[in-house]
Amino acid sequence: MLGIQKVHCPNCGSPAERHQLDGGKLTRTQCATCDYLMITCAITAKVIEAYAPGIAADRKLFSLANR
Repeated sequence: MLGIQKVHCPNCGSPAERHQLDGGKLTRTQCATCDYLMITCAITAKVIEAYAPGIAADRKLFSLANR
């Protein structure tokens, strides 16, 4: 792990952590207060995994993306 950065949670605004993983290729942002999690590729910015309780997915957009 390269380091831990203190950030504000994009879901609830509480203090959260951003971790650089896999030699800086992945970024994990996590919040212990609301259980938010987002793992992205630091090179392409694509989302690898995400979990944000309380944020509803746009079903129309989701169904179009999976066609």
